[in-house]
Amino acid sequence: MAEKKESSENSKLTRRRFLKSSATAGLGMALAGGALAQTAQTPPPAGAQTEFKPPVYVPKKDDLRLALIGAGEQGRVLIESCLRIPGIRMVAVCDIWSYSRQYASGYLRKYGHATTVYEDYQDMLAKEKGLNAVLVATPDWMHAEQANACLEAGLPVYCEKEMSNSLDKARTMVETARRTGKLLQIGHQRRSNPRYIHAIDRLMREKKVLGRVNLAYAQWNRSKADMLGWPKNYPIAQDKLQKYGYDSMAEFRNWRWFKKFGGGPIVDLGSHQIDLFSWVFGANPSTVVASGGIDYYKNREWYDNVMAIYEFETKEGTARAFYQVQTTTKQGGFYEVFMGDDGALQISEVPQRGNWAMREAHAPEWDSLVKEGLLLSEAPPIQKIDTRNVFMDVRVTAEAGRWPIPVDLAKPAHQPHLENFFSAVRVGTPLSCPAELAYESAVAVLKVNEAVRSRGLIRFRPEMFRA
Repeated sequence: MAEKKESSENSKLTRRRFLKSSATAGLGMALAGGALAQTAQTPPPAGAQTEFKPPVYVPKKDDLRLALIGAGEQGRVLIESCLRIPGIRMVAVCDIWSYSRQYASGYLRKYGHATTVYEDYQDMLAKEKGLNAVLVATPDWMHAEQANACLEAGLPVYCEKEMSNSLDKARTMVETARRTGKLLQIGHQRRSNPRYIHAIDRLMREKKVLGRVNLAYAQWNRSKADMLGWPKNYPIAQDKLQKYGYDSMAEFRNWRWFKKFGGGPIVDLGSHQIDLFSWVFGANPSTVVASGGIDYYKNREWYDNVMAIYEFETKEGTARAFYQVQTTTKQGGFYEVFMGDDGALQISEVPQRGNWAMREAHAPEWDSLVKEGLLLSEAPPIQKIDTRNVFMDVRVTAEAGRWPIPVDLAKPAHQPHLENFFSAVRVGTPLSCPAELAYESAVAVLKVNEAVRSRGLIRFRPEMFRA
């Protein structure tokens, strides 16, 4: 009877309801609160919530045949991006919750993708023939087991971040990818975002527009929200929950807050932004110290507020980065700032947060960069001012002009990263975030929780970043 109800529900699916059910379409970071509440709190990336209607799929011989393991919030975000990419055919959906797998397969059916649904990923791997790749979007604690099984089966894998909530498990993913020779892309999607590539590789690293970059700041703040619920007509039976490692539906739906399954907000949110620090500085951190605690949600296991300070030893000297993830207010939202002696650059995955560089008055000219199309200029016309009788506060430096970054992303945030993965599968394009690189990021991120727990300074050794 339940299956019949689900089929009826699937026939009424709309793209808007599908996205809302994902809780954080385009971001996949729902740690707390209901679907509608979270969607309202966090603006989606450019393109993620537009009225673009995916084309109805028309089969072609050279299509990549994909399977999805994990059809919850993040899995649906990946589906939404895949529907926009030509040459992709979704053929299988796997999830331990019948509601999620039927909901996702019903949505795919609307756009011409006939999929077989599975409860157990091992059953799927045994029965599905002719797969070209697998997308893994399950809770963190299952990533290693499932990704390793797919790699062993000879399949390239796109696995959501974090690689795992355990460095030991994450290490096995790197080892398996090396041994099998199969591709493993980890979902740090900013690594494929053209705006970030332009800002970091072209402006900061190649053109040195900020001079020596020695400071970074990033944050992701969210307002309070309740635990995620579920349709009461579609619970997972208790024996099945226990078979798959969960004690209750509340635990299954809110796995991010439990130490067995995830790493808490610093991992779910911070991973994306902390990963940028090493990219910009060209080095892994040398130390981290952190403060945090279960300050607001007393019934959850992971710290809801965390503040961390990293040190990096770069070719140009010591650099530092500060990161915070805060609960109770969404003030400031999420963005990243990089600072050098010639200016600063603010960037965010969503254009509404502002993406521009700020030039110090003493810095070399940037007009030539505008002519090259690398920056835009919003600087006001220069006016001569009689300063003979004007008081100037010596604490305030000359006004820095704002120079917008002329690169936008008119796609869901995950689409370029998936496109990079599919190109790697097809023609060997280098992965934007291969397993080795993602492991380095996992070390830097997961150690923050250890620093909070010990209330001490953690020193990184170079060998800690080698899997």
